[in-house]
Amino acid sequence: MLMKYKLVKAKDKDINKLIEYKKRTIYEYSHNLSNEEINKINNYIKNEVIKLLDYYCNIIIDNQIIGCVLLTNKDEGKLLDEIYIEEKYRNKGIGTDIIKNIINNNDIVYLWVYKENIKAISLYKKLGFNIIEETDTRYYMKYKK
Repeated sequence: MLMKYKLVKAKDKDINKLIEYKKRTIYEYSHNLSNEEINKINNYIKNEVIKLLDYYCNIIIDNQIIGCVLLTNKDEGKLLDEIYIEEKYRNKGIGTDIIKNIINNNDIVYLWVYKENIKAISLYKKLGFNIIEETDTRYYMKYKK
């Protein structure tokens, strides 16, 4: 059974947690980075989270933040820029439910996914996303109704 969660707009007080989530998302699949690259990424993350705060939602269970979602406008659709769920809440259907709600409410949704994240790629394909571009490390995927 799906755990009961709610999405709540993030606030200034959530910035540090959002920065931590974004770092975990990036560093989980980024390897062998130089100190210079790490510093660039950390600065980018801090600036991006602050700049995009209005687009973040916290994922909340039992009044506790257990993850976040970042959905921004992209061309004629939406960009699922980030979805992060703390490890102990993964594989419980929460992320799948959130993504299904996003694609049910939008005709076009884009996302980037690390090629190493086989589980996520499999889920996205099952939900109707197709790979439209790729880099050395990531796929750019699109869902269209």
